[in-house]
Amino acid sequence: MITLEHTDIARLIDHTLLRPDATGEDIGRLCEETARFGFASACVASCWAKTARRRLDALGALQIPVCSVVGFPFGSASASAKMEEARAAVTTGAGEIDLVINVGFLRSGCVERVGEEIAGVVEAAGGATVKAIIETCYLTDAEKVVAARLAKEAGAGFVKTSTGYGPAGARLEDVALLRREVPGIRIKASGGIRTYAQAKAFVDAGASRIGTSAGPEIVRGAAPGRRD
Repeated sequence: MITLEHTDIARLIDHTLLRPDATGEDIGRLCEETARFGFASACVASCWAKTARRRLDALGALQIPVCSVVGFPFGSASASAKMEEARAAVTTGAGEIDLVINVGFLRSGCVERVGEEIAGVVEAAGGATVKAIIETCYLTDAEKVVAARLAKEAGAGFVKTSTGYGPAGARLEDVALLRREVPGIRIKASGGIRTYAQAKAFVDAGASRIGTSAGPEIVRGAAPGRRD
């Protein structure tokens, strides 16, 4: 289990910009912050994957991946559309894929279709790490566990709690539940995490990645007085 006592918090953060009105200049600024603070990734919409990759490379941050969302934010696109979006994102520069699963299928009991969709995106991603977003705010505890198990069995590297566009974001009890019931699955907590204290609490609960648009603020909270 990761603890912040011996880990740089920046290296656990996917620095995120998914606003629909984000501009190329905004994406460039996100990449500059990602490189400066040494975040785990720069997380952007798939249409910006190429732009983000080029900017990170120009900044000398070749080792930092671009994370691209797929099926965002509702997960209701067809499986084939999600596979193609993932394939295109990886081709243009993404090294990680955050896939929104079809929550409606899951809640309808169509678990095989959900598992097949995740597996299809994992294959389309061609070795890029896939994080399956299960949007926990819509699910019962039992459904959360089923979704995480499907993600793990399909080859996803992480299960992610939330898109940030649902009625609620990450909850500590959900991270603890998934860690307990699905051993070995890595967890990305995302949605509403904006301070160092919140990030630390989620890592202590079992998260190994944090998704947030407040990365610089969180890092400064971990090291009061830091100005960069």
